[in-house]
Amino acid sequence: MLPLHGVRVLDVTNVLAGPFCSYQLVLLGAEVIKIEQPGRGDLARQLGVTVRANERLMGDSFVSVNAGKQSVTLDLKNPQGKTIFKKLVGISDVVIENFRPGVMKRLGLDYETLSKTAPALVYCALSGFGQEGPLALRPAYDQIIQGMSGVMSVTGDAQTAPLRTGYPVCDTLGGVTAAMAVCAALVEARATGHGRMIDVSMLESTLACMGWVVSNYLNAGLVPIPMGNENFTAAPSGTFKTGGGLLNIAANENAQYHNLCDVIGRPDLKTDSRFADRDIRKKNRTLINLEIEQALVARTAPEWDALLTEAGVPAGCVLTVPEVLLNPHLTQRNFAGSYETPTGTQHVTRGGFFFPQEPPLAATPAPELSQHTAQWLKKLGYDEEAIKELKKTGVT
Repeated sequence: MLPLHGVRVLDVTNVLAGPFCSYQLVLLGAEVIKIEQPGRGDLARQLGVTVRANERLMGDSFVSVNAGKQSVTLDLKNPQGKTIFKKLVGISDVVIENFRPGVMKRLGLDYETLSKTAPALVYCALSGFGQEGPLALRPAYDQIIQGMSGVMSVTGDAQTAPLRTGYPVCDTLGGVTAAMAVCAALVEARATGHGRMIDVSMLESTLACMGWVVSNYLNAGLVPIPMGNENFTAAPSGTFKTGGGLLNIAANENAQYHNLCDVIGRPDLKTDSRFADRDIRKKNRTLINLEIEQALVARTAPEWDALLTEAGVPAGCVLTVPEVLLNPHLTQRNFAGSYETPTGTQHVTRGGFFFPQEPPLAATPAPELSQHTAQWLKKLGYDEEAIKELKKTGVT
């Protein structure tokens, strides 16, 4: 059994940050019931590059983070919908929502209300700026948080910054942070019988993960600047042109630097007064990079990758997404997999972890909209006629 086997989660989230959180919980073994708006569901169902999939409400964006979940449609503005939701809460362990702060309270479905009848409930509210504070009620998407967090200010170089990262990093970090907090609160709830409210801010999750960039400013007053592919902590450490392709090299330690010089046939660089010391190399990073690139033209990036790795110098080719997904290392570790469904094949990736001897992927594909509504209504005691009426009146 996976670690969260037996844990039931109500996922009242949309698009990415919240669904990414609950997808991590799926991969950890939780049973996740995705609560969606009748008729249209999660907005991500309409997002993706495959137009036909969007029309079927099974967009590529939705598929990427919703495998293993069950879809139940409920109108949470409808009194009957609220009643059904509260019944589901009564047999669940976790509620995750990413509405704007105050929405669930106006619906009468906030933590304070639900915990009165479900004291062990773990309730996670994930938003752009948190539940309180001057910015709390502002709408937030990944791009907005990237700009406001300082991520864009340090991405790119002097000519291109501020620059957005190539994927929704703030949504993802918010989701990972929420999943971690939920797991910790579940341990407490199991031990004490008391759950808790979790307030996750995408802005703060992002800043917390910026590590040295933020710490250097807080502790040393150093205002971070965009350095492109360079590493402000060491040199030579960055992206280098070779005789074929780009290569990342991170010779952060003196021993690694000395090995690098030997491998590229430039042992003289070890004793050159401009580069002999680690701190001096950082000041002369442009010069040392030029010397190294002049030597690297002799071979291709994959050739240098192999030679440097063998010598203990951290290095790696700069790959495209297709190239890395086809890398034998990832295929051997079953990082990506697929499901055959009536509407076509779904391709998904697992999380950044897996448990040996356990299937690396979620047990089932991403669900069709409302696929599991009837079965859960039956478990709650509704008969066939009642289920048909709820659907007819738009409650489900």
